[in-house]
Amino acid sequence: MRRRFHRLPGLLPGLGLLLALAGCGEANMHDQAKAKSWDANRFFPQGMTMRAPVAGTVPRTDPARFVPRPAVIDAALLDRGRERYGIACTPCHGRSGDGRGMIVARGFPAAPSFADERLRSARSDRLYAAITEGHGAMFPMGAQVAPADRWAIVAYLRVLQLSQGADVASLPAEDRAKLRDSAMRAAR
Repeated sequence: MRRRFHRLPGLLPGLGLLLALAGCGEANMHDQAKAKSWDANRFFPQGMTMRAPVAGTVPRTDPARFVPRPAVIDAALLDRGRERYGIACTPCHGRSGDGRGMIVARGFPAAPSFADERLRSARSDRLYAAITEGHGAMFPMGAQVAPADRWAIVAYLRVLQLSQGADVASLPAEDRAKLRDSAMRAAR
């Protein structure tokens, strides 16, 4: 009797595999019955498949959605750009846009300075696209930075570019006094 079943342990894994594969037919998820968003559906009280969002649901915008350039650049937009730049851009580009953010100290290559002529002459929509899609070693930030905030950052970048190498004599007297006072405090 023992001789009849001596092959049984070797056949069990093969038999198990055969049974498992027998359950796999040609059915794919795309072939199964399903309801699409706008389909009529008697299952739900409103008679349609699409459901209203749960109260308190926060909508998420499509990060790839292009938002047109703002018609007016005002102080509020620049403040928002400074805030978003500080959060999303300073780790790589530095507070002043010199490309010496904290990641450089941790071994990453330095980002180019926004004062470089190549970036000064870059079109604003290219800067927007670089924030969205990334460029060179820059990671895409489209999922982290909302489309309207990207334009705010681009506006703030232009302010940073104007501030780099600006002639102190061209500043208003009030701003020259602030610079003089801060330089005196730093010298102490």
